[in-house]
Amino acid sequence: MKRLYGPTLRRSVLPSLLLAGALAACTHGPALSTNERLAVYREHAGAAVGSFQLDQSSGKFEWTPLGDQALAIWPSAFGGYLLEFRTRCPAILTAPHVWITHDAGQVAAPLDSVMMRSASGTVTSACRIATIRPVDGRSLYEATREWRQADVIDRSQLPPEQATPLP
Repeated sequence: MKRLYGPTLRRSVLPSLLLAGALAACTHGPALSTNERLAVYREHAGAAVGSFQLDQSSGKFEWTPLGDQALAIWPSAFGGYLLEFRTRCPAILTAPHVWITHDAGQVAAPLDSVMMRSASGTVTSACRIATIRPVDGRSLYEATREWRQADVIDRSQLPPEQATPLP
């Protein structure tokens, strides 16, 4: 029997830290576009798998929308999955809650869907999962840490009018 599975937590704890720290460029540089963020996740995702097991006891996971084509979910601190949809899914960009259908905790592509729910719990949209790829959060963080460090401006190299510290 298929059941809905999803968090009641805010989606901003770990993935937001990873995303903010790992994918947002330093305050001195531009942020990555949606397509660039998705490309980074794809680069750090493994080969496609047919399914994965969600922990039914907690019923919670963190999630990060990656445009209207994909969603990263984080059932554990540094292990997640990149779920790509069959078709564009614009509702994911504004959904306050998501749920994932499954069979006894087993989420399978292309059988299961990500369902967007309003704050009141009403299903507003559902998007079929086309592919599932495991994401190594540590390698994602490490790879993007290099970008952040490279983006730091050495103020000694700036012209004097720009190198003056702010009061």
